[in-house]
Amino acid sequence: MEPAADDTACRVEVLRSVDFLPPSVWHQLAPPDDPMWSRSVFGAMEDGAIGPDSYAYLVVRRGPRTEAVLPMALFRNLRLDDIVGARERRLLSPVRTSVPRLLRVPMLFCGNFLGQGHVLSAEPLTDEVIRALVDGVLRFARAERLGTVVFKDFAPADLSPLRGALGSAGFFPAPSMPDTELTLSGDSFDRYVEQLPAKPRRNARSNLRKFAAHPGLRMETVEDFRALVPQMLGLYRQVMDRAEQRLDVLDAGFLTALAASPGPDRRLVACFEGERLVAFLLCLFSGSGATGARIGLDYRLAHEARLYHNVHYAAIRLALDAGCRHIRFAQTAYTPKLEFGCRLTEQSYAITHLRPLPRAVLRRLLPAALAAARTQALGPHAPARATHPRDTAAADQEGAPSACPE
Repeated sequence: MEPAADDTACRVEVLRSVDFLPPSVWHQLAPPDDPMWSRSVFGAMEDGAIGPDSYAYLVVRRGPRTEAVLPMALFRNLRLDDIVGARERRLLSPVRTSVPRLLRVPMLFCGNFLGQGHVLSAEPLTDEVIRALVDGVLRFARAERLGTVVFKDFAPADLSPLRGALGSAGFFPAPSMPDTELTLSGDSFDRYVEQLPAKPRRNARSNLRKFAAHPGLRMETVEDFRALVPQMLGLYRQVMDRAEQRLDVLDAGFLTALAASPGPDRRLVACFEGERLVAFLLCLFSGSGATGARIGLDYRLAHEARLYHNVHYAAIRLALDAGCRHIRFAQTAYTPKLEFGCRLTEQSYAITHLRPLPRAVLRRLLPAALAAARTQALGPHAPARATHPRDTAAADQEGAPSACPE
């Protein structure tokens, strides 16, 4: 007996919450060593108000089998002046004052809004599944009237299988900011420091001494940080006020939901002055991977006490103690992160617009603009040298790395 057509053909559906995906399906498909892909992180995003107006999950099924899942974040009016650099923001200031609607763009982000992009699947994607996925994304964008569609922060290996279908659908590539990832090969923090090249090693020891010279400061690890959320937000705002771009801004809803969730394994590296929180780094763990997700700093002390560096050192200690093989940090402050020993993980966008004329304009302007922003953010760390922290770190002045670069 021949199988029914419904049992062999791919079908696409859109779910409006991660709660509609069974946990067993999510755990089967999601990367096991990337804590930013924990189901609880997506639930916390839905509970918070960190930027997107809503979320959806495009699911490709064949019979009862889930072939692929692609998370999506919907912006009805994304403010372009919030996602460009400070120089571009100044240039756009008159437009924001006189015609603010011109700076608000409906946009659909595909992938992980807070992390590296993936299409979730248990096996390599077939051409049929990929075509169904891309067609489903475009149909959903049209139905929601979201003109610009972006596959966000995909590594080359994850974007490569999609390139043919994306290119046929009018998508074009554009460079994204690289992630920073530290491979953990030592069995202790002391051993990690010993394995650094000479100048970064001396800088690390100098940073540790400068922190120790402030006896009123102490570093703690907090598992349930709900009571600290108000203080965390104050420090986080200090960092965001200095940030070049603000695509996402964490809020109390997100942090509280994440702290209260059963997973992922999350810890707050918390630095206190007396009873007052003066710095934090939110750390997430899953399998062999860890992420230092977001940071907050009291700039009154940050430079003198090297708070930025020392909360990262504490996160590296935690990851080593947890047996992790790598830890990722944010797409900012590349100089100190390369000095920590991180390598740059290349990522890119795939972008289109539903209408031909705006698509042609974006294709002409966006790749060059994003490449220029990337070059500016990387500073002296040219792409050819970016994977060699021994070389890039040597340019820093001994004992005086960037004190509070976020």
